[in-house]
Amino acid sequence: MKLQHLLIILGFTLTSSACSNWIYRIDVPQGNFLDQRDVSKLRIGMTKEQVIYVLGNPVVQDSFDDDTWYYVYDMKRGMKKRGEDFQKQMVITFEDGKVTSVEGDFELSEEFNTPLDS
Repeated sequence: MKLQHLLIILGFTLTSSACSNWIYRIDVPQGNFLDQRDVSKLRIGMTKEQVIYVLGNPVVQDSFDDDTWYYVYDMKRGMKKRGEDFQKQMVITFEDGKVTSVEGDFELSEEFNTPLDS
């Protein structure tokens, strides 16, 4: 009798563990999703308002330095078959309210160093 219960429990455990890939898990995106097309619109000398118009508000503004903005996008995949987890970052530095440098995981356009008003 105990052997029969043990075999039933073992069989149930093995069959239920085989179904674990059938459970749907959602992807969890967090932060600012930045498209390469939008990042390519950035130019040196843009004002903070222009950057917000192009990219949206930053996720984090440095509390101690109002001239540094952080754009971070983090994707946690619910299921491995949809791809790996990833994170993209971009840091924009301002001086006198104008863009002086952009660093991060995105390619800047060739026209980045050409101000808009020239």
